[in-house]
Amino acid sequence: MNATACPFWLLLVAALVATTTNSSSAETRDQAASELKVAPSIIERFSPEEVAETPDFQKHVIPLMSRMGCNGRSCHGSFQGRGGFILSLFGYDFKADHAAITAGDEPRVDLQSPDESLIIFKPTDEDMHEGGQIYELGSWEHRVLKNWIQGGAQFEADNVAVLDRLEVTPEEIVFSDKDQTQQLTAIAVWADGSREDVTPLCRFTTNDDQVANINRDGQVTANEAGDTHVVIAYDKAVISVPVLRPVSQLIGKNYPAVPTPTKVDQLVVQKLRKMGIVPSDLTTDEQFLRRVSLDIAGTLPTPAEIRAFAVDSNPDKRAQKIDQLLETPAYVAKMTTLLCDITGNNDQQLVNVSPMRVGPAQEWYDWIYDRVEKNTPYDKIAAGIILARSRLEGESYREYCEEMSDMYREGESFADREYMTHYWARREFRQPEERAIAFAYAFMGVRIQCAQCHKHPFDVWSKNDFDEFKTFFTGARFAAQPARNDREAFEEYQTLLNSLDIDKSLKGNQQRREFAKQLQKGKTVPFPELVVTPVRANAARNAKNKKGRGLASRSPEARVLGEEAIDLRDYEDVREPVMEWLREKDNPYFARAIVNRVWATYFSAGIVNPTDDLSLGNPPSNAPLLDYLAQEFVAHDYDLKWLHREIANSRTYQLSWVPNDTNRFDTRNFSRAVPRRLPAEVAYDIIQQATASDDSMGTYLSDIDKRAIAIPGTRLVGNASYPLQIFGRSERASNCDCDRSMEATLLQTVFLQNDFSLHTAIGNNQSWVGEVERAMKPQIDKKSTEEQQLQAQIKRLYEQLGNGRDAIERLTAAGKKERLQEVRQKVAAGKKRLEKLRGQLAEVKAAQQQKPVEEVAFESPAEMVNEAYLRTLSRTPTEKEMTISLSHLRESKDPVNGLHDLMWALLNTKEFIVNH
Repeated sequence: MNATACPFWLLLVAALVATTTNSSSAETRDQAASELKVAPSIIERFSPEEVAETPDFQKHVIPLMSRMGCNGRSCHGSFQGRGGFILSLFGYDFKADHAAITAGDEPRVDLQSPDESLIIFKPTDEDMHEGGQIYELGSWEHRVLKNWIQGGAQFEADNVAVLDRLEVTPEEIVFSDKDQTQQLTAIAVWADGSREDVTPLCRFTTNDDQVANINRDGQVTANEAGDTHVVIAYDKAVISVPVLRPVSQLIGKNYPAVPTPTKVDQLVVQKLRKMGIVPSDLTTDEQFLRRVSLDIAGTLPTPAEIRAFAVDSNPDKRAQKIDQLLETPAYVAKMTTLLCDITGNNDQQLVNVSPMRVGPAQEWYDWIYDRVEKNTPYDKIAAGIILARSRLEGESYREYCEEMSDMYREGESFADREYMTHYWARREFRQPEERAIAFAYAFMGVRIQCAQCHKHPFDVWSKNDFDEFKTFFTGARFAAQPARNDREAFEEYQTLLNSLDIDKSLKGNQQRREFAKQLQKGKTVPFPELVVTPVRANAARNAKNKKGRGLASRSPEARVLGEEAIDLRDYEDVREPVMEWLREKDNPYFARAIVNRVWATYFSAGIVNPTDDLSLGNPPSNAPLLDYLAQEFVAHDYDLKWLHREIANSRTYQLSWVPNDTNRFDTRNFSRAVPRRLPAEVAYDIIQQATASDDSMGTYLSDIDKRAIAIPGTRLVGNASYPLQIFGRSERASNCDCDRSMEATLLQTVFLQNDFSLHTAIGNNQSWVGEVERAMKPQIDKKSTEEQQLQAQIKRLYEQLGNGRDAIERLTAAGKKERLQEVRQKVAAGKKRLEKLRGQLAEVKAAQQQKPVEEVAFESPAEMVNEAYLRTLSRTPTEKEMTISLSHLRESKDPVNGLHDLMWALLNTKEFIVNH
């Protein structure tokens, strides 16, 4: 249709639409231009003497006081303050800080004479101010404070400005030489669209001053080669900026071709290319087999496995070995131990859990083991703990007690229960604050305890965020008996109690012991339970009772760490919205926390390190890598075995520990394997395995009953107690991954060198050395028959010569010359015979010393040494090691003692006690 054929009204409508559209576009452009307009920094605006602007308390005054250190830990931000003046740490509480400055009998501001205000004249007087002179009169800092006071020292507590975001440029800094500098610029973007350069009002810190320094004006200076982050904080925002200085010229186009067969490898090399770091070569088959066996299953490969793997020409043999190890009970036990560490399975904390003497720590372990064995999705494992309750929907208290009584009486497993309630039964887990801190540690990998008292220094959480977050943990109560306000359950409890033939006055442990006896007699006994109470059941009481403890402190609304408010009255279980939040696809903590912790079991560190500190101020060393693993972990339905495979099948994991010139000092970018101490349980287990008999050594992947990686709780008994303690087994006593120590200590060295139990493990009858001794003994006895016969003849001849000398003395005294001559001839002949026998004995001994000791039990002299090395270091010895080992065996008077010495020496090498 052309214009002449188009009706007039259609042309008119088109014109009107075009006009409106153009007008709208113009308005949009004007608005965009307005939003992009950035107010100059406060230094620029307040340096002129004639400035009339009144600064904002929240946006300018408090950040300025932070810049000057007024609200730092060592000054007025400490809990007790300084000189009677207390500010919130890092200026998180604007309302309280405004009151501290302006209220009271002696306010810190003087509205009539601003320059007489304490916050002005005291910090400018070096003698009067304990902290010295902070700023000068006439400076821009002075004008900011003075103008604010002149403007009435205002702050609208009910109209707090909302920071939308903090834009920091550049987003990444790459230096090429030492002492280079780069200025950061920070733009605050507020919810009303206004923008301001707040660079002079930010707090700047560096995570590694060996790589980069940053001053209080935001200028970054390069130091040694490496990578780190500088952290910028303003208002609620915390931003991290990567700082890199390549270690070589092999960057960009100069970077060599490096294989990247998996997505993990691509993301790792992407970072290495920026750093000029070239990854090491692939590790050998023997080293890979040892490494992956220890990392996945906490177990050494047997000599037979090593030999078979080394000659296997299948290109997929490494992937197949990973799959095989993930199907072993040893993997299940090791992964279960990690989850027990994280969730806090501690015997000492579990009291009043059951009337039975069955260890609750064992039940906790069994519950997790069952799910790891079935490869239950991690989110479902977490949900079974987080949403735990004793009574299922519609189940009465009596029905619950009958079910539990039957379970213990019939020997059923606690693992069959839907929920793992013991997590909520710990003694240090009773108050909402304790629960919030422990929960954030276990399932979010976050240290939130700082926000319990003040704003978190390296994240966005405030005290108010913490207080609202803890509300989600007020609805669960683990109790020995139902509450009286639950009349039906309490009456059922009383009925059960009255039906038992026990003294009703008994309490505590005495009562529980009687319950156990009654249970064995077939009675149903009362059981402690985890009760979950919805908010609405206590809404009226909450309004009246504000003591701040237990159920009475619950609010009908709460937020998950700054998220949107949630009406808890919509939920039967106030923990449900937290679990829903964790399962959200873009949750920043849940998947990342477990992914990071599992990654750390394969490398010397996590992608975020420490692994329990996922905060904005402690960013990942490789953010795209962590993002990828977390996103794919969720996409694969939280499949733990997928996660293990994805990591172990990467070339990055299979790199050699041998460094090159570019990665010699790299410990955080995964360019090589970093030799690391083994977990305590694994260290103890492989000592036992390496010294065990041939038959026993091969059972360690499948038979875990006596393995340290299968110890459920923290109570240690028997021979394993001391070595597990000194090798740093997790005590699960605090909300910190540091409960497990991976550091080398003198006690570990002393144990490996001198402990009686270690020498016993090497040489007992059930050990490999003992097995070899039993095989060698008959042959050794046969070989030594000639020597023993000669020694016996010499002994008898000595006795005869002694008798002859006695006879000569008697005959001489008696004067019997003929008989005396005969005896002397026999003694002389005996001496000649003795000399001959001694020569024969020397020849026999010399001949035996020249014969290879190994011939008595092995086909070649090197076989025994090879076997010892394969058992301990999972490789054959070098030529030098073989020469030294054989020399020691030949010099040993007893070949078994020589073998004992060799095993002891190998167990004491660094190569044995670390994974590499």
